[in-house]
Amino acid sequence: MAKESSESRGCWRVLEFYSGIGGMRYSLMKAQVNARVVQAFEINDTANDVYQHNFGHRPYQGNIQCLTAADLDKYGADAWLLSPPCQPYTRQGLQKDTGDARAFSFLQILELMPFLLRPPSMLFVENVVGFETSDTHAKLIEILEKTNFITQEFILTPLQFGIPYSRPRYFCLAKRKPSSFVNECLNSQLIQSPPPLFEHFDTAADEDDSSKEDRQNLLQSCQPIENFLELKNPSSDIAVESVALRTDLSNDAPRTLGKNNGHDEYESLDQYFVHPSLIERWGSAMDVVYPDSKRCCCFTKSYYRYVKGTGSLLATVQPVKRDKTSLKEQCLRYFTPREVANLHSFPEGFVFPEHISLRQRYALLGNSLSIAVVAPLLQYLFTQP
Repeated sequence: MAKESSESRGCWRVLEFYSGIGGMRYSLMKAQVNARVVQAFEINDTANDVYQHNFGHRPYQGNIQCLTAADLDKYGADAWLLSPPCQPYTRQGLQKDTGDARAFSFLQILELMPFLLRPPSMLFVENVVGFETSDTHAKLIEILEKTNFITQEFILTPLQFGIPYSRPRYFCLAKRKPSSFVNECLNSQLIQSPPPLFEHFDTAADEDDSSKEDRQNLLQSCQPIENFLELKNPSSDIAVESVALRTDLSNDAPRTLGKNNGHDEYESLDQYFVHPSLIERWGSAMDVVYPDSKRCCCFTKSYYRYVKGTGSLLATVQPVKRDKTSLKEQCLRYFTPREVANLHSFPEGFVFPEHISLRQRYALLGNSLSIAVVAPLLQYLFTQP
């Protein structure tokens, strides 16, 4: 069970909305902020099982649309951390924005802010890229301005923090006056590079980071994917496994892939390999990476259910030439849930309860966030000039 190092006395009091499996709370701990989560809110029962298993506290599971200003005032929270549903704003979704029922609870929370007797002094919002152009975003900024907040907005990806994982996300950091940010020159700006989080700038950072040379340098600074794998040196043993898989997966005896999140039970290796029929059908659309690669695609909640557009696949056999003509010989497999958690920078002590199914683990991780990105953002937010 995770232990928080900060003393509860004199801490910032924090409310964690849409808490999921605890990514925001782990980020707060990694940031070493003197803060305490006084309540978490999450409607997903399975996510709450995971959160409780790791933190010993079960989030409030009621509909947060039913909360009143008086209810929120009772917590006396200094900071609100929110990671609302992203589906209303995703490029793959219908982009209903404020018309999507999944956006209603966030809008309701925002509309309560002018009626709070004790509003928070800090606010942190995480969502997908695309949120920044939505009607919901416009409503967020409008209410924050009316309630005397200043904002700084970011679009950042784990790649910018040395993690070989392409998962760009939007972040809004807000402070209520007279509080201020360390870098006041960035107020009301959208920043797309991380240096302002670590250094003091007298002028706004140059955001023209889109050149091919800059992108190449960014990838070179990332760790290789093999640093995040459960199987560090997949080679001949995996090839043997995969040959059997290609021949007749149903007749194979179970093979193992390390311990199951610290438990004594072992996972079957076969369940992670991609069936040849799927490679034949969807191979041209697959994002295939290798242990020495320094980038992989974002894992969505549909990873493992579908192979197209839901996340990268790992080649366990090195081909002579890395192209799409030899995919069947490369013995492709899905990243395991532990590996996906590693790429999200979840700590080693994070574990799933045994009753959480494989598909549920992928779905919960797909809805989570990058601790490597959020932790420095929270550290920056909570820092007083």
